Amino acid sequence: MSLRNANLKIAIVHDWILNLSGAERVLKVLHDIFPQAPIYTLVYNKDFTDKFLPKAKIKPSFLQKAYQFLRSHQFLVPFMPMAIESFDFSKFDLVISSSVSFSKGIILRPHTINICYCTSPMRQVWDWSSEYKREKHRTPKLIVILWQHLIRIWDRQAAHRVDHFIAISEVVRKRIKKYYQVDSTVIYPPVEFLKSKIKLSKPDIRNYFLIVSRLFPSKNVDIAVRAFNRLNWPLVVIGDGPERKRLQKIANPNIQVLGHLTDDQVVNYYTNCSGFIMPQEEDFGITPIEAFSYGKPVLALRCGGALEYIEEGINGEFFDAPVPDVLANGVRRMRENLAKYNPEKIKKTAERFSVERFKKELLEFITNVTRV
Repeated sequence: MSLRNANLKIAIVHDWILNLSGAERVLKVLHDIFPQAPIYTLVYNKDFTDKFLPKAKIKPSFLQKAYQFLRSHQFLVPFMPMAIESFDFSKFDLVISSSVSFSKGIILRPHTINICYCTSPMRQVWDWSSEYKREKHRTPKLIVILWQHLIRIWDRQAAHRVDHFIAISEVVRKRIKKYYQVDSTVIYPPVEFLKSKIKLSKPDIRNYFLIVSRLFPSKNVDIAVRAFNRLNWPLVVIGDGPERKRLQKIANPNIQVLGHLTDDQVVNYYTNCSGFIMPQEEDFGITPIEAFSYGKPVLALRCGGALEYIEEGINGEFFDAPVPDVLANGVRRMRENLAKYNPEKIKKTAERFSVERFKKELLEFITNVTRV
């Protein structure tokens, strides 16, 4: 796998690099493909990048010093459009912007190509605009509404600076068309299947279902916890975030909220669970694919990226509303069908999203759009 023009000077742009999520896993693969390409970002957590991207050349914006002082990037959001536009890419032929928000808005010379690998148009100002206004904010509501309005204007203009959009799923491709009025190509994100380097022992609990997720309100993990409270069946939740303490408080003894675990520990729980639960809407969803790689069926909310890889009765099931009773009924259905799922067929689903497949499709795309 190689580019037709090996002399291209390439840079990568990522919104921010603070912790591990699906976007950062994609960034790591981009760095593996183009190890010499510097990574430009608004702000980064050096402790994290030293471990996650130890050989990468990271170039932060002028907001980095403020981030180091504040220890939060949230207060810096109003300055991010200006910061992303301040980078100098005059020496590059190709810039790959890995974007959920600001990085697509870079300013380039006419000969420099901007390929945006788009997680989604900014959801807080587009399809989740009303929900975001209803959330609790320290900022007065009028200021939130004004911020959304101004960012929408900037975001729409920034989208037209992109030469080629790549969407992570069909649902994101449709959003790009609706909100930016441009076409895009779908290349599913790479899923690097976790393999343990140590001899694993089974967890103490049996016949449990598993959730692996960052613990934010939008992830709907509280709905799953309430459902399993009523079912009184074992559930293990792996992940960290601002919802963790609240989830631990509302969980009955049949539920374990374990926080962050190492990859080896996560592999152990994937290997020994009965099935995987994804209670939230995802633009794509990497953790269900990880579960597939262990032959485990997935129960998912019937929306978003899950519609593109879950086949009912083959590799999982859907539930139709983010309500505890509805989710609980879905768990009952999946539990009844556990003996009918074929683990080898389920693993075949995961193979469609391998890292090698992503590298091949991305390099073919870049070769086509950079062909003279």
